[in-house]
Parts: sequence; structure tokens; C-alpha cells
Amino acid sequence: MAQRDEASVAASADAGVSGIPSELADARATIDNIDAALVHILAERFRCTQRVGHIKARLDLPPADPDREARQVERLRTLAASSGLDPDFAEKFLGFMVREVIRHHEDIKAEYDEGSCL
Repeated sequence: MAQRDEASVAASADAGVSGIPSELADARATIDNIDAALVHILAERFRCTQRVGHIKARLDLPPADPDREARQVERLRTLAASSGLDPDFAEKFLGFMVREVIRHHEDIKAEYDEGSCL
């Protein structure tokens, strides 16, 4: 796929599509802006969790922290409920992120164990 410039990627998915009622186009543009913000927030979150992975590896801590994960699940379920978001969905989404973070932490730990991050 050809490289797209940042402006074209940031534009609404419906940009240039004709026949879409303006009210629908406006609502979708808002959704597209929120989606773009979510991508940026997730990128920042994963940059931070990479740092955590390096800290854990240097301190020889395990990649997973089940106690913290359980506290986070309860915390985010409560936040979701108070925000009008389905707590089950929030828990599933957090579970996906945690699995990815643990996978990254395992990879980082393996790099430290083989000496490539010292």
C-alpha cells in the first residue's frame, strides 16, 4: 500500500465521498476525530508500558503482575459504569491491552536475558 501523508490519514474516512447527508457526515467526522485521538492515546500508553517492561527486566521482575491487573480491572469497570460504558466491554478491552503489554514485556525480558539490552 502506498505511503499516505499524515493529513490524508487524519481526514475523515468519508472525506470526498458524495451523497452522505451533512448531519451524518458531521457525526462521522466527530467519530473519526475520536478514533484518531484514541490511536494517539494508545500509542502513548504503549510507549509508557515499554518503559515499564525495561524497568521490570532490569529489576528481574516478572512480565505479568496479576494483582495489579485485578486492581485495574475493578478500577476500570467502576470507571466504565460511572461513564455509561458497558463494564464488560471495558474489561475485555483492558484484557486485550494487558495481553499485548505482557507479550511486549516477555520480549523485552528475553532481550535482557540474552544480553542485547544491557
